[in-house]
Amino acid sequence: MRWFWVDRFTEFVSGSHAKGIKNISLVEEAVDEYCPGYPFLPPTLIIEGMAQMGGILVAEHFLFDKRVVLAKVGRAVFHAPALTGTTLHYEVRLDAIQDDGGTVTSTSHCDGVLQAEIDLMFAFLDEGFLVQGPLFDPDDLKGMLQIMKFFSVAVDANGNRFPTYEKLDADPVGPSGTDRS
Repeated sequence: MRWFWVDRFTEFVSGSHAKGIKNISLVEEAVDEYCPGYPFLPPTLIIEGMAQMGGILVAEHFLFDKRVVLAKVGRAVFHAPALTGTTLHYEVRLDAIQDDGGTVTSTSHCDGVLQAEIDLMFAFLDEGFLVQGPLFDPDDLKGMLQIMKFFSVAVDANGNRFPTYEKLDADPVGPSGTDRS
């Protein structure tokens, strides 16, 4: 994935919900160039940030064994723009999981005020449909999750830490003997 629209996970409970933050900064071209003279994070990129978190929540439910893609934005309500110099606090809740996909409800808050409400639907791609193999190389996916501090906060429904995911890498210790997560 080339662009992250989530800076960091702050909470992740398997099968339940995820929380994270996105700092809005002028250094991002999409913020600076979207509406010259009035810089803010475009609503489509807020949806993308929530979709990234929601897709990870759905994929993790299946131990990253499913090819999860955003299928539909069911509802998107924006109450205020996401202005530069602020931090969006995302929360994504898993609503339903079925054999062919899942749904999440998400919200974004800025300075404690509701900024957006978005309902998302995800689908599972069958093997060989559109592309062969996984959508992400397992090392790339693990790297993305490390950058977003997923492994620092992820717990199962009982509050136990996740040491590894077989699909990502069964050995979380690198060649130097230090923990890579």
